Amino acid sequence: MNALDDWTAAACAALGIDPATVDRQAVLDVARDVAHQVLRPAAPLGAYLLGVAVGRGGDPAAAARTLTDLANAWPRADDGSGAQPAGDAPPVDHQ
Repeated sequence: MNALDDWTAAACAALGIDPATVDRQAVLDVARDVAHQVLRPAAPLGAYLLGVAVGRGGDPAAAARTLTDLANAWPRADDGSGAQPAGDAPPVDHQ
């Protein structure tokens, strides 16, 4: 995680953000959950929306829970990649 730590610190410095105020794990968890439950391209959008909600004064943990709950309730979609979403293996015909 050293490269991620270094990048986070550099990005925070460049944006004038106190790194102590960034819950990196919550952001990564939201991105993972949205990528797996909705579509991979939705992951950065989910992370951005989390940031917007927090920037507007929302509670970071509550905003992350809201996005994770929404992603978990989202109907699975085909992302066009031809890959099956995690946990959704195609049925096996044993005949």
